[in-house]
Amino acid sequence: MEQNAIRAAWERFLSDGAPELAGVPRPLAASWERSRAGGIGIERAQAPLAAEPEIYRRRSANAALLNVARPALERSGLFLADASSMMILSDASGFIIETAGDPRVVDHGRRNHLETGGRWDEGVIGTNAIGTALIDGRPTEIRGAEHFCEDVQRWTCAATPVRHPLDHQLLGIVDISGPVDHFNPQSLALAVAIGQEIEAGLYRTAKLEHELLLRSFVSKRSIWLSEEILVVDRRGFLVHAADSARRQSDAAPERLAEEVRHLIGAAEHEAWEENCRHRFPNASVEIVRSDGEAIGCLIVMHRSRGRSSASVESPREAVEPEIGFDRILGSSAPMREARERARKLAANSLPILIEGETGVGKELFARAIRSASPAASGPFVPLNCGGMPRDLIASELFGYTKGAFTGADEKGRPGRIEQADGGVLCLDEIGEMPLDLQSYLLRVLEDGVVYRVGDHVGRRVSIRILSMTNRDLAAEVEAGRFRRDLYYRIAAARIRIPSLRERGEDVVTLAGGFAQAAAARQGRPVPVFAPEVLERLRHYSWPGNVRELRNVVDAMIALADGDVIGLDDLPPELDGHAPLVPRPGAAATDFPDAPAPAVDLKATERAAILAQVEACGGNLTEAARRLGIARSTLYLRLNGYRGGGTVR
Repeated sequence: MEQNAIRAAWERFLSDGAPELAGVPRPLAASWERSRAGGIGIERAQAPLAAEPEIYRRRSANAALLNVARPALERSGLFLADASSMMILSDASGFIIETAGDPRVVDHGRRNHLETGGRWDEGVIGTNAIGTALIDGRPTEIRGAEHFCEDVQRWTCAATPVRHPLDHQLLGIVDISGPVDHFNPQSLALAVAIGQEIEAGLYRTAKLEHELLLRSFVSKRSIWLSEEILVVDRRGFLVHAADSARRQSDAAPERLAEEVRHLIGAAEHEAWEENCRHRFPNASVEIVRSDGEAIGCLIVMHRSRGRSSASVESPREAVEPEIGFDRILGSSAPMREARERARKLAANSLPILIEGETGVGKELFARAIRSASPAASGPFVPLNCGGMPRDLIASELFGYTKGAFTGADEKGRPGRIEQADGGVLCLDEIGEMPLDLQSYLLRVLEDGVVYRVGDHVGRRVSIRILSMTNRDLAAEVEAGRFRRDLYYRIAAARIRIPSLRERGEDVVTLAGGFAQAAAARQGRPVPVFAPEVLERLRHYSWPGNVRELRNVVDAMIALADGDVIGLDDLPPELDGHAPLVPRPGAAATDFPDAPAPAVDLKATERAAILAQVEACGGNLTEAARRLGIARSTLYLRLNGYRGGGTVR
C-alpha cells in the first residue's frame, strides 16, 4: 500500500477501531492491535533509554554476539555513510546494544532514542521493525506511517532476527533504519544478508570452541580412564556424550540434553559446578577456558565404589594409567637433570613442589613420580586449586557431611583428601589456594586427620602431597599471600621443569612424537616436516610450552593435505611474524637486539578497570570503590571503551 493509504487506514483504526482494515497486511494490523491493547499512546515520541551501567551490563551479556557482528558493524560505517541509513544491533529483548552507519542519521536517531540503550520492543514503543520482528520471528519491514507512534513515522526500518545456528535460540535483531524520504527497497535484503553473516560467524566460533573442548577432553581422557565424561559448551550444548555416560545419568537422551542446557547454558560459569553437583552428586566439573574466557566444561561422571558402615560414602577408586619416566621425552641437559632429580625423589615419601611455566608438563612429572613411588598402588587424585570458585574449594578438598550447607548432597561427600588415602594428592596451582584455607590444609598434612565441612569427627588419612605451581611461591610467601609454614611443608623438595625454549633440539623430538600420535589417531601415514618448518619450530618462543607445541602439531597433521608439512601448513603464530628466541648456545649476534616495548599506560588502565568490573560481577559502584575513583569517572571510562574512543 502507498503511504497515504496506510496513513488513512492508521487514522481510521485509531478513530473507530476498524476491526477489518481493507488492504492492510494482516501482520501489520495485528501489530497495531497489540500496540493499542498495550496502552501505547501515538503521541509517544521516545523509546525508554537506559543509563550507562545498564548499557554496560547488556553489552557484556551479549559480548559474543557483538564480537561476531563487529566486522559487519565496521563495514556499515562505510557503505551506509552515504546512504542516509544506519545499522542497529539489538539483543533478544529489543534493547539496542550498538549502532553504526551515516553519522548524521545516527545523530538523528537520538530524538526518538533510536540509539544504544534504547528499548524498542512493541510493548513500550508500539509497532516498529525491531519489536515486530521479535514477535513475528521473521524479517520485517515497517515504513513510515506503518509505525504506531506518530513521531516514529519519520523512519523506515527493516529488521531480521538473528538466531544461534546450533539451537536456534533468538539472540537479537539486525535492523537497517533511515529517514522515510530516503527509503531503500534493498534495506530488508541487506539486513537479512548481515543477519546470515552473523549466524555463519557464530557457527564458526562455536565449531572452533567445540574443537578446543574436544582437545581438552582428549587430554583429560588419560586422567579419567575409568570415568565417563560429558563435553558441554558454554550454551549448554552437549558436544560429546558416550552412550554409557547417558545411561549413567539416569535420563533419556533428550531429557539429558535439556537438563544440561539448563545447568550450564542458563547459568553463569561460576555456578556450573554447583548446579551439576545437585543433579549429578558423584560428578565433578572442569571448566575449559580460551584466552581466559570460559567456553564450556567437562562433566566427569565418577563411579561410586559402594557403601560402608563406617562412613557416609566410600571414596571412589579410579583406575589411573601408569606413566613412567620413559614417557617423558627429551635429551637436553635441563630435561635430563629434572628427570633424574624426580626419579631419585620418587623413591621416598617427601612432599614435592613441582615448579614451571604453564604447559611444561608438570602433571606428567607428578604421575611419573607417583608410578615410581611407594604409593604407586594407591589412587592418584588431582585437584586444580585455581579452577573452581573459592567457596567450593573447601568442600571439594575436605568433603562435607549431611546438611553442611544449602544444596549439600543428603548423604554427604568425601573430599579429595579422603579419596587420595593410601595414594597421592596432586594439588595444581597451589598458589591460588585462598589464604584462610591454607591453615586447614596444613593441619591435615601435620596431623594426618581430615574433618569434613560440618563434621566434628576426624578421619585418619595417609597421603603423599605433590604440589604444582607456575608462580614463585617464595615471593608469594614474602608478599604475605602464601603461608610460610605451609610452603615449607609442601616443598620439602623442589623440582623445576624447564620451559620448552630452554630445551633446544627437544622441540624436534617432541614434535616428531606428537606427529606420530596424531597420525595414528587419524589412521594416516606420518607426514614429514620440511627442514624450514623444523627451523621455525626450533626458533619460536613457545609461550604455551609443550602443550602449545602438541596443539600446533595436532592441528598441522589434521589440516595437512600431503605427506610433507610445509610452511603453508604452519599456524599464523609461526608465520614468521611471531616472537623468536635464540636456541640455547646461539651467539647473541644471531638475533639483533629489539627495542624494549613502550609501556601503554592507557591500555594498562583499561585492562585494570575492566578486570575490576568483571571481578565485581558488573557492580560498578563496588568496582569504583575498589579502584578508588568516583562512580561518574568509571562511567566515563567505560563509555570511552564502549565507543572505541580515547579515554582522556
